[in-house]
Amino acid sequence: MTNLPTNFAERRVHWPLLAAVAGLMVIGALFVASATMARPGAEDMAWYRQGWFRQLIWYGLGTGLAAVLMLRDYRHFARWAMVFYWGSILLLGLVLIKGIGTTHGWGARRWIDLGPVQFQPSELAKLSFILAMAEFLSRPAAELRRPGVFWRGLGLALLPFALILKEPDLSSALVFLPVGLVMMFVAGVPVRYLGRLLGAVGLTGFILLADIFWLPENLQFINLQPYQKRRLMVYFGKSFVPPNATEAERIEALRAYRDASYNADQALISVGSGGFWGKGWRQGTQNSLGYLPRGVAHNDFIFSVIAEESGFVGSLLVLGLYGALLFSGLHIAGQARDPLGRLIAVGIVTFFFTHVFINLGMNIRLMPVTGIPLPLLSYGGTSALVTLLAAGLLHNVYSHRNQH
Repeated sequence: MTNLPTNFAERRVHWPLLAAVAGLMVIGALFVASATMARPGAEDMAWYRQGWFRQLIWYGLGTGLAAVLMLRDYRHFARWAMVFYWGSILLLGLVLIKGIGTTHGWGARRWIDLGPVQFQPSELAKLSFILAMAEFLSRPAAELRRPGVFWRGLGLALLPFALILKEPDLSSALVFLPVGLVMMFVAGVPVRYLGRLLGAVGLTGFILLADIFWLPENLQFINLQPYQKRRLMVYFGKSFVPPNATEAERIEALRAYRDASYNADQALISVGSGGFWGKGWRQGTQNSLGYLPRGVAHNDFIFSVIAEESGFVGSLLVLGLYGALLFSGLHIAGQARDPLGRLIAVGIVTFFFTHVFINLGMNIRLMPVTGIPLPLLSYGGTSALVTLLAAGLLHNVYSHRNQH
């Protein structure tokens, strides 16, 4: 009989990663409940129809699937990487078709209606892309120096980027660029290629801003939605008042500016008003009185709810849990047994970091307001499911690090 090592559990389980994920889910459930139950009439709804209960269902489903994902060696899933990738591309194409894709809020077509639930293909595409990119880049160093490998890797990132941008969902589309760039750098793609890519990204950003701020509307060639342009103008402090405006036009432009900056202003007030200890769970006035808009308080601005009700202490706890999650991922990447595992771990860490950085940044007005979720805290079934699958795949790399 084979004797198991005495440290079998320690060898197979990465406790800091699991503790960080569990802690974030607990906080997410508590404050999604706080944000959604502040709505008029929410108290009269049956408990099984409450937003927090639906979020718990997604947490349970995601945890179960992540547990199954951890059992099979990640190299098995990598063999199917391109199937997953092209399947997600197909879904991204289908969501653009009227009658299949559904719209919400600002009219963006980002969801597929599955009856009782709404599925967002762009979230699944992020994980599929990481797996496909890791499998593609797991090749000898000599091959990685070929220009064709770089351009094909870039194509893997640009295809979902373009489809998601078409929805339009600029924030989700932009996630693919840093994830792909970091994975290519870690794989060993020559820096000169990546430098040119960074230069192209910078040039694109400059053209985007020039298109919005300086070119007249009839000459603009980047097709952003009006609300996306307004958000960028607010972030950069660009006035809405047109040149030679009449008094009526000036008043209307100022009103439009206040409307466009309202969410960001209220989020910043929420964060600042929490003080050191916070106002208490479900006691936040910004949230309960509706100053922080109820349509976004439970998803895009969940951190503002947390900061107001749990203060600096609660905010620091959230940052600590995300820090534990990210450093656990880096530790796992360093322990990986092969380039494939290392690239999967690095891609997932970059995916998590990009979401956390952008979402927290927009809550404290360091970043433009976007519709990107805060992993495991923002309300949303597809986001929670994909995040837990990514965490499960990350742990899979750790669990199988000593197997050959």
